[in-house]
Amino acid sequence: GSACEKCDFETDLCKALPELNLQPGWIRRNGRSGMGPPYSDHSGSDSAYFLSLSSEMQSSSATLRTNVFLPTDEKHICQITFHYWLSQTSGTLLVGLQKHSEDIITNIWQDSGELQNQWKANTITINSTENYEV
Repeated sequence: GSACEKCDFETDLCKALPELNLQPGWIRRNGRSGMGPPYSDHSGSDSAYFLSLSSEMQSSSATLRTNVFLPTDEKHICQITFHYWLSQTSGTLLVGLQKHSEDIITNIWQDSGELQNQWKANTITINSTENYEV
């Protein structure tokens, strides 16, 4: 069976994003929050929740860190699909990979928003011979 897990932020953070790993600056909100765009999630619902950077965070960065994932192999590949929104002020969205034997975080994907103010989807495939976090 597939180990895929959908994360929609409707009730809380997903299992992949522990509360402790939610750094200051991230808020869970929906399009009705009165905080400006986006006014709906990627499916067009104004009541569906998503994570958003608070406006005080414009000049710095904030991180979301997943739980530990197990190594990948031919049978167990890891694919993460996510929807994201970039506005003029949001700078760059980065996805990094941290293997447990390394202190460094390797940047594996980024978007600085040529197409702004619209929802986009992206899928990344991860290969790692050891435990890792994203």
